Amino acid sequence: MMLRGSWRPLSTRLSESGVQLEPRLRLRIAWPSKNQMVSFSTQLGNANGTTGSQETSDSGSSLTRGETRESLGRSYLYVPATAERMLQKSLTTNSDVIIYDLEDSVPPSPADKNGARGRLAHFLSTHAHSLPSHERIAVRLNSNATPFFVDDIAQAMRLPCIRTLVLPKIHSARDLDQVSEEIFISYKAHQFRDPDGPPVQIVASIESAKAMYNLGEIAAWKSQYGPAIGGQLSALLFAAEDYCADTGIIRTTSRQELLYTRSHIAVTAKAFKLKAIDMVCVNYKDLDYLRNECEDGRRLGFTGKQAIHPSQVDIIQSTFVPSSKEILRAARILKQMEKAHLANKGAAGLELEGGGMEMIDAPMIKQAENVVRIAKAAGLPIPEVD
Repeated sequence: MMLRGSWRPLSTRLSESGVQLEPRLRLRIAWPSKNQMVSFSTQLGNANGTTGSQETSDSGSSLTRGETRESLGRSYLYVPATAERMLQKSLTTNSDVIIYDLEDSVPPSPADKNGARGRLAHFLSTHAHSLPSHERIAVRLNSNATPFFVDDIAQAMRLPCIRTLVLPKIHSARDLDQVSEEIFISYKAHQFRDPDGPPVQIVASIESAKAMYNLGEIAAWKSQYGPAIGGQLSALLFAAEDYCADTGIIRTTSRQELLYTRSHIAVTAKAFKLKAIDMVCVNYKDLDYLRNECEDGRRLGFTGKQAIHPSQVDIIQSTFVPSSKEILRAARILKQMEKAHLANKGAAGLELEGGGMEMIDAPMIKQAENVVRIAKAAGLPIPEVD
């Protein structure tokens, strides 16, 4: 819950800014226009490598909200806003997403928090021509239960290059309502951004037992103001260390104690067409263990992973994509089904490497299409098959 000392009712704050809240505004939904929707075919014979912002293809294969080639969302590298040197180094990383951090990596004193916020704003403002694409830029704010939240989000909204806000300690949908209210005020009262621009993407960090209890309502959340001026939830992120501190779970290298939690987060994210971002591998020097943890997360259904050191990025990004063997199998499945459909058949057989035959039907086509879609988004070659 936001500290009451830093919060006033929305109607009061808008009135002070000279903005009248129309009675019908809360019921207005800003649906994407046709030119914001990019059609996508994952059939192997038609695929052209373009990805877009839609929820399902004609065949039923899913695209997570806001997916583009630039924002494939495999690695999410945290960059502390505590030192200019670290901010400068962020300009050279190839991480899919860069999360400039105002929360845990910054000491808790007001002087440090305010200093980090100002430092980051100055850096982003003065490096406009050397910044990565805006789809890759995110900021982790201090939670809405702190006195720093309102200033953090107001500053982030002043900078259009920040497309994604990572919100820590989201325990319920009410927390997202408060976040959305601040985004709305930035558009309507302060006019920091053009409402016709890309919607602000929100990543909800799952860090507590209460958040897990409310996970369905969090994932189903939509802004009452509409995505264009209220923000759009795009991902669930698992903060394992905070979660273990809250629940008393004891971490082990096997990760078995977190299997239920991680699986539940990944499946719930998929149910609502959200990205699922796996936990940080805190042992950043053991790259073999990192690879193992990445492979484990991908098997569970996560689409990406957080990184706390630049050395982790390449392994994360090379793991959260299909392997060449998976791509070849997917291409063969789609080719066989193409032949089967031309012969008016609804199923086909696929020869296995070790002998035998595997039956191909609609669910396997959907899986194969997903593999090809992700591979193309990552720029990986799709082999020609007979």
